[in-house]
Amino acid sequence: MKRSKGLRVRTRSILRRRKKERSRLNISRVIHQYEEGDRVAIVLDGGQQMGMPHRRFNGRTGFINKRQGKAWVVAVKDGNMQKTVIARPEHLRPLE
Repeated sequence: MKRSKGLRVRTRSILRRRKKERSRLNISRVIHQYEEGDRVAIVLDGGQQMGMPHRRFNGRTGFINKRQGKAWVVAVKDGNMQKTVIARPEHLRPLE
């Protein structure tokens, strides 16, 4: 059998939610408005699949570049390279 190589492969523990958090949408994270240059943390929400960045960016911090539709473009440093991640606000948390 061919090995699976999808985007969500080996994410059982990363995308798991606690029992109290299941089927809950954190509305304050969804309606939060970011400005260009704001610092955010990428924290994947397993309950929302749309607009989820790749699992390698889970726990990374970056800066908001612009808005793209309902999502935000985030600049993240990956080693020595600067990468752009497109993520919906359910997967972002503001940092001060």
